[in-house]
Amino acid sequence: MNNQSFCERRQQTHKLAHELIEKRRQVWALCEQLVSLKPYTAEQNLEPLVRQFCQELIDYISLEHFGIFHHLVNGCEHRVQVLALAEDLFPQMVETTGVALDFNDKFETISEDSLRIELPGALNVLSEALALRVELEDRLIDGMTA
Repeated sequence: MNNQSFCERRQQTHKLAHELIEKRRQVWALCEQLVSLKPYTAEQNLEPLVRQFCQELIDYISLEHFGIFHHLVNGCEHRVQVLALAEDLFPQMVETTGVALDFNDKFETISEDSLRIELPGALNVLSEALALRVELEDRLIDGMTA
């Protein structure tokens, strides 16, 4: 292993971490926007914002799985402690992924009337899962960028 490949790997790690944090900010901003519209009324057209939120949510989840974890399992990370940390955190991250995918599946095609009724509770559940995910990601990012 030469010094250049080490530097390239570290740059890639930092780039992925930055992209994940930026995507996470976008998801939280849209989530806060949806929450700020409560109570939901028939006059509101929530569907476009919910669709945008679902797309950003899936992009965010995908970035972690196909960006961060792909980076780790494809040999780009050689530090044993980082790999052990990722292995430890991965099951909990998969659980939060399930909550996000369930949310997306439910609201991707829901009617406007059902959306107004079901969105508040579903956002609460999703927000709790995302808060846990942020804690887990931050631990992993801290390990990866140390």
